[in-house]
Amino acid sequence: MMTRHIRAGLAVAVLAALACCGPSKFKTYNGPPVTFVEVNKSSRQMMLYSGSQVIAAYNVGLGQAPSGHKQFSGDSKTPEGVYYIDRRNPDSRYHLSIGISYPNPQDAAFALTEGKHPGGDIFIHGRGPDGNVLAPQKWDWTEGCIAVTDAEMEDIYAMVRDGTPIRINP
Repeated sequence: MMTRHIRAGLAVAVLAALACCGPSKFKTYNGPPVTFVEVNKSSRQMMLYSGSQVIAAYNVGLGQAPSGHKQFSGDSKTPEGVYYIDRRNPDSRYHLSIGISYPNPQDAAFALTEGKHPGGDIFIHGRGPDGNVLAPQKWDWTEGCIAVTDAEMEDIYAMVRDGTPIRINP
């Protein structure tokens, strides 16, 4: 008799937690490993590869000044070149985010020769509240990051591991 009450109480607690907080933003992924990420800025496309096969593709928003390579802090450009995924932020104000290793040593050296800071904190991220307002008005709304929908970011966050190379093409 007591066991039935404990189980009923546990079920109520689980249902209350789900009603309160909704589904978890942390999905699991059991498919083929993502070995490479490619972003084509001109077509606003991001592809996730496993070997030579595209396993997922997304439309993306870029920095507010999407043409050209990011060189300095505040230029609102998205970098171009080969980087790697170097960190993740489960508490991002843009829902979830994974970091891109910009600036690399060449980026930093160039900015230094110009007497400027190269910038940083470039991420692939969801929209979050800010992006949900800005994205419908202007496709390229970030400060240099690569943006997808929150639901897409949940998939990407689960699929892409730290250390994965990313190539960002013009």
